[in-house]
Amino acid sequence: MCGLAAVLSVRGERVDRAVVEHMTEIIAHRGPDDSGSYFWGPVGFGFRRLSVLDLTPAAHQPMTTPDGQATLVFNGEIYNYRELRQELQGLGHSFKSSGDTEVLLHAYCQWGPDCLTRLNGMWAFIIHDRRRAILFGSRDRFGIKPLYRYRGRDHVMFASEIKAIRASDLYLGGTNWPIAAGFLLQDRLDRTKETFYEGIEQVLPGTWFELDMAGRYQERRYWSVLGLPQQDVKDPAAEFAELFEDSMRLHMRSDVPVAVHLSGGMDSTSIICAAARLREAGNAEQPPLAFSYIAGEFDETRFIDDTIRQTHARLIKLEADPIRLWSNLEEVLWFQDEPFHSIYLLVAYELMRLTASNGIKVILNGQGADETLAGYPSYSRDYWNGLLMQGRIGEAWNEMGEYTKVHGGRRKRLLARQLRHLLQSELHRLPAYRHMSDRMHHRRTRDNAWFSDELPRAAPTEDIGFLGSDLNAALERSILRDSLPLYLRVEDRNSMAHSIEARVPFLDHRLVSLSFALPANWRMRGPWNKYVLREAMRNRIPESVRTRAAKFGFPVPAKKWFLDLLYEPTRDLLGSRQARERGIYNVGEILKDLERHRLGEVDISSKLFSVLQFEVWSQMIEARPRKRAFSDSIRKPLATTAA
Repeated sequence: MCGLAAVLSVRGERVDRAVVEHMTEIIAHRGPDDSGSYFWGPVGFGFRRLSVLDLTPAAHQPMTTPDGQATLVFNGEIYNYRELRQELQGLGHSFKSSGDTEVLLHAYCQWGPDCLTRLNGMWAFIIHDRRRAILFGSRDRFGIKPLYRYRGRDHVMFASEIKAIRASDLYLGGTNWPIAAGFLLQDRLDRTKETFYEGIEQVLPGTWFELDMAGRYQERRYWSVLGLPQQDVKDPAAEFAELFEDSMRLHMRSDVPVAVHLSGGMDSTSIICAAARLREAGNAEQPPLAFSYIAGEFDETRFIDDTIRQTHARLIKLEADPIRLWSNLEEVLWFQDEPFHSIYLLVAYELMRLTASNGIKVILNGQGADETLAGYPSYSRDYWNGLLMQGRIGEAWNEMGEYTKVHGGRRKRLLARQLRHLLQSELHRLPAYRHMSDRMHHRRTRDNAWFSDELPRAAPTEDIGFLGSDLNAALERSILRDSLPLYLRVEDRNSMAHSIEARVPFLDHRLVSLSFALPANWRMRGPWNKYVLREAMRNRIPESVRTRAAKFGFPVPAKKWFLDLLYEPTRDLLGSRQARERGIYNVGEILKDLERHRLGEVDISSKLFSVLQFEVWSQMIEARPRKRAFSDSIRKPLATTAA
């Protein structure tokens, strides 16, 4: 929705207005519709607004209560703001605006930190509470909206993006080499609160914090997926369907047009079909609008066409040119602030550009469904682990049999592999085994011929203990550290780069709580993942999509691109003086493997892209952050076709 910046001078000096203005200007892409600032002695707030709810000046931020005792900057959406406003009016509160910002401010004044458990939405906000002489802030349950913190010698700073902190001229750090080494050697991203920049950390999802005027900081958790309370669910499919419809009803609340990013998968299909039902019930004149990217090597046209026929949506397709995508790499990294996981993100960036060029400010997508409903193939092993640990061997045998009927393979061989996997998983209960495993992992990283001997020495070691080896434990890891934090980060930066708000209906906390209350066989069953969603969407989405077993993931033919079109740009970058003088690459070894890739002997596309983007990122951060964003370049989409 927006972008915020906040500065506290811990010595009590007045905040330099220019510092806050620089921080706010560099994230102007997050809010091109309005801007504002607030200064009170040692406190300074800056804000950029993307107008989605209440487009009038009444929703201007920073927003202050009538008595002047609390001032708010808020990025996100509180979807149940209408219901909360009605409750607050009953308690004597009055409102001048029709949006959610004023509701959030009054909710804090009424309930304090307890207001957070009443909110349904995505948020990152900071309130200057003059009555208590503190800054109070919070981040939503899953971390959909970002918030970063940096403690300098004389200042504490917060911002929606890292580049705002760097633009303050008060940031003194550099590359966080343990995080960088973990990325290059171990493919680790967004697993902790640390970032690629020394001293800049995330405020953790599901937490609130208080910061007093002397700079004393405390952070507390108000919600976690760990230990969610059990529920008595009599009809899982029916209850899930009802909650999903309500989540969609709330996520469709907007004073600007809402569209959908559509693939051939079940998540986005469920979203657009629900959106079509809601529009029809509301007598909307225009059909839903959908945007899609379809790679020739991973063609999902049949499934998308079935969905378009059912919803009567208007479809706009993206055609991606690898050379154009490559030319955008520096631009995308500038918006992302940190390296990312896949070349697909370059495609997703162009899809957002195309969306913005069609006048869309709000997009719905299926982020979070895989991590909460068990959408990845690897979750099958975790499901079978749970059955075997409970002694339900016959049930596990039958489940594997149903799985092999659809996905292929031999059941006996699958069971043997599963037993080995279970043994290794359970051995992680032993600290000595975890220590040995970590040492072996580090030995393998030291033997990586692509990098110098110095880099592995910076790689982090971590022992987070035994987190469990069944399906629930795997999903908890995915939500807290292994994939969801990364995907939410890149989705936010990609969308806000083009002044678009991305909404994720599957991360309604009520849906997630329901999912974790269900037995494991309501998420995995036989050959099917997301079983409860499949049953809930019966007669609601095209049957071809509902019964589809294959999952494409992120469909980009990166292997082919590095064989031909991206071969020369890759060789030129790796052979550059800057790359050779970086001191962490064995450039000759990388170029040797690039030639083997070109000959079809190996596929190094994923590993290669990590090195390439890290080098581009490194060259970027060696320069001062730009005072102007890339916003002026966001004008022309790639070639498109409409259906």
